[in-house]
Amino acid sequence: ILTIPAAGSEGSGNSVITKLDGLRKLSLRTDTELRPKFACLNPELTFTLPPYQTASGIADMMVHIMERYFSPTEQVEVTDRLCEGLLKAIIEEAPKVIAEPENYDARANIMWSGTLAHNGICGCGRQEDWASHFIEHELSALYNVTHGAGLAVITPAWMTYVAEIKAAKVAQFARRVFDVTESDEMKAATEGISRLRDFFRSIGLPVTMKELGIENPDIELLVKKLHENKGPKIGGYIQLDSTATEAIFKLAI
Repeated sequence: ILTIPAAGSEGSGNSVITKLDGLRKLSLRTDTELRPKFACLNPELTFTLPPYQTASGIADMMVHIMERYFSPTEQVEVTDRLCEGLLKAIIEEAPKVIAEPENYDARANIMWSGTLAHNGICGCGRQEDWASHFIEHELSALYNVTHGAGLAVITPAWMTYVAEIKAAKVAQFARRVFDVTESDEMKAATEGISRLRDFFRSIGLPVTMKELGIENPDIELLVKKLHENKGPKIGGYIQLDSTATEAIFKLAI
């Protein structure tokens, strides 16, 4: 019975557990074992969700889509368009649920988007990324920040880093999701990242570590724990080693 549209647990086989001893936050991904047999989605149960949690949930579901969208797999136009359509719908509905918490139709659209973001359809036939989630898990494990808010900080930083290496998909995201018209790929990518940050800010989310409440992050410890938990390299769109993840954490400052 869903009360917080965000994690997509009502339609996925995934879960996340935080172990307080050692401050480890680890994800478990299964195809069928943890996937619910059925789920009840009643938008009225989300009417009293505070604006910050509403917005954090919106960021989480958007990044669930983006973790699948940013893929090295080519010729996946259908799933690309599914991802882009969902992202545009979320961007359109998000201000409504923030301004009108009891807007049934807007709440319903956000709730359904959260399910579709993480039930596997957006990743069908493609390699997925998940670097932003892995990086953010260390942030929320160490500093106890809300996961979606942490993603609003980390994901644009990740996009900034990977765009310097492989700008094409970031530029496509910018043009198709945020209607950027710039023809140069790097300029389009940069503008798209800027518009993503502006969107997160517009619904009340932080986009820097300082805005998240972390004045002096221990980057060395964050990077150390990340690679202890996830291995020497993470990510599907671009493989990231400890030097790369350190740079992303610094970009998030």
